[in-house]
Amino acid sequence: MFETKQIDQGNKKEFYRELASQLKALLEGETDATANAANTSALMFQMMPDLNWAGFYFLRSENELVLGPFQGKPACVRIAVGRGVCGTAVERGHSILVEDVHAFPGHIACDAASRSELVVPLHHGDRVLGVIDLDAPIPSRFDAEDQAGIEALAEIFVAASYVEK
Repeated sequence: MFETKQIDQGNKKEFYRELASQLKALLEGETDATANAANTSALMFQMMPDLNWAGFYFLRSENELVLGPFQGKPACVRIAVGRGVCGTAVERGHSILVEDVHAFPGHIACDAASRSELVVPLHHGDRVLGVIDLDAPIPSRFDAEDQAGIEALAEIFVAASYVEK
């Protein structure tokens, strides 16, 4: 059975290296995307400080994201591509780091306590499958090191969950 190990949060680069190692071990041998998304969101929520939401939205049509596994308060179920931070990240095809969600035009507030957000697209070849979405109750919670760390976790998730059969 997998058990998390506490990670020193003093050095973000090392923190994300260890978090990636734990995620690889957690997902090893499992290819079901739903199960892997559930465990990935749980691991991020447990190990990352100052989060109030961690989860997935999956692209279910060319113009709509649908809520996937997550940790936190109940969330918006459907988000149009191009709307909010998640939909904008899909439309642009790259990560979006928002220091203050109130300053982001069209931000969708699923939890009024959220103040900052990081959204990372899930890329499989040239397709975007969905996003990892992280929210925090404090402004400027995320920085470039967090973005790089979560982008690495997204790659691990996709590699484990979307293997050719």
